[in-house]
Amino acid sequence: MTYKIKINCLKVSSIALSLLLFQPLFAQKNAKEYSTAGFKDLNDVLNTQQKALGKNFITLVWTDTLVYKKEAGDITTRTQADIGDASSWLTAALVLQFIDEGKLSMDTKVSQYIPAFAKYGKNYITIGTCLTHMTGVQSDPGRVAKIFEKKKFTSLEDVVNDYASKEIQTNPGTEFRYSPIGISIAGRVLEVISKKKFDMLIQQRLLRPLGMRNTTFSTMDASTINPTNGARSTAEDYMRFLVMLLNKGVYKDQHILSEAAVKQMEQLHITADKIKYAPKEAQGYTYALGAWILEAKQSGDPVTISSPGMGSIVPMLDICRRYAVVFFPQNAQEDQNLNTYLTIK
Repeated sequence: MTYKIKINCLKVSSIALSLLLFQPLFAQKNAKEYSTAGFKDLNDVLNTQQKALGKNFITLVWTDTLVYKKEAGDITTRTQADIGDASSWLTAALVLQFIDEGKLSMDTKVSQYIPAFAKYGKNYITIGTCLTHMTGVQSDPGRVAKIFEKKKFTSLEDVVNDYASKEIQTNPGTEFRYSPIGISIAGRVLEVISKKKFDMLIQQRLLRPLGMRNTTFSTMDASTINPTNGARSTAEDYMRFLVMLLNKGVYKDQHILSEAAVKQMEQLHITADKIKYAPKEAQGYTYALGAWILEAKQSGDPVTISSPGMGSIVPMLDICRRYAVVFFPQNAQEDQNLNTYLTIK
């Protein structure tokens, strides 16, 4: 996937807008028939793509309310599952809360809170380089991802201290290499500042205020908390997070993030020339904070951003047209890529 999509925002026609705005929030129908009547083209595309999406999948669309919900197979919008790398978008939002409060900045040095980084000569790694996968720390995607499974690590603190001891591959801030390293370091910094474990911290400060009651970073098997790809969630819960971003940081009159923080999360941070490693599914795209930029205007400003779970949830925000989509497949084809979801979107 090496191409880039450049588009201009188009206003929704009055007919299409009426179809969107006058759909009821909770129709008194069977869930599998919810709000699909005005979306024949979408239904047709979903049926065409069913082999790629798998037997069990969910599609949600939100404008200023929930306008479309389709549940296929044996799952519902409240079915909880691993969401993989989509966890990173949630963690990035939590970090931005601390920046909003003046407790951190993008230029804050990690070594200020985690002495191991100073001990191993990594004083120049910052919160900004962590959130943008530019720490420069040596990363082997396969091995680094499995570090959370090793029994010798009993806490996020242990994992991050191990990262601190690794070799530097390149100068911080110069090359993008997608891995769990940076997001996990940022998560550990939040633990130090708050004096709370990451899973409890994100529950208190982000998930509960958003009503995401079926989302958790806690583990049942005592394995290490993983801020990068360790969350479990539902389609319904994750849509609440997207709605907050659509509303510029506000959810049900609660200010979760500042408008400036949301703008910072959505803007371009990593251009294509800096990307030295990206997962196969995301190759050809640029990066914001916790999310990939899938479509952009001619000016380069992001239009569509997504933090795909790489095999699980695929949440998307169309910033330009102001709507959100959540795709939640189970047992989708392993060789699927984001083109499938962009086609549907």
